Amino acid sequence: MKKYLAEMVGTMVLVLMGCGSAVFNGGCGTPAQVLMVAVAFGLSVVAMAYTIGGISGCHINPAITLGCFLSGRMNGKDAGMYMLFQVIGAFIGSAIIYLLVSFIDMNYATTTGANACAEGVSMTGGLIAEIVFTMIFVLVVLGTTDPKKGAGNFAGLAIGLSLILIHIVCIPITGTSVNPARSIAPAIFEGGAALQQLWIFIVGPFVGAFLSALIWAMISNGKNEK
Repeated sequence: MKKYLAEMVGTMVLVLMGCGSAVFNGGCGTPAQVLMVAVAFGLSVVAMAYTIGGISGCHINPAITLGCFLSGRMNGKDAGMYMLFQVIGAFIGSAIIYLLVSFIDMNYATTTGANACAEGVSMTGGLIAEIVFTMIFVLVVLGTTDPKKGAGNFAGLAIGLSLILIHIVCIPITGTSVNPARSIAPAIFEGGAALQQLWIFIVGPFVGAFLSALIWAMISNGKNEK
């Protein structure tokens, strides 16, 4: 149970800090704001990797959990429980943002940090972006955390930096999800277009995770031992 709770806490921090950076600093309308939000998400991952990594592995993302499951690093029960507690943690983080917004008299470009395709981006374009960038992100995770070929204690830093890079490129397209839990909770609070487009940010990351597991299996000479 401790590892499930760790995933819940870690995902809560990711959503609170990442989405919160967009909410309380005016959205992602300028290059500076894009960079700021990207860094907030990346640093959240780094912080949690070195906080709960020794307990749960710090997935804090159902796409990463799926990639690990498909790579033979965890069983189905743990994968399902990880995903459940990640979504719960995301709802806690979103609820905290909602409460803060409710009691602070300010104008916000976004009040939840929910994902949505940017103006001019079709749903197909958004879906492709989420598939590709999740594939890259989860591949980094699988590679850096590999017990034999990985980056050891530097894995958390590499993963966080890669998430910053992905956000810098993808924020102008979809706001960057690459994480179904991070998208589900804010969309529920936001409603409207965010909820209508939510399927993109569930299907896309899961397809990307599947592809990353497939690629890693091919380039690493097979699955890792459980």
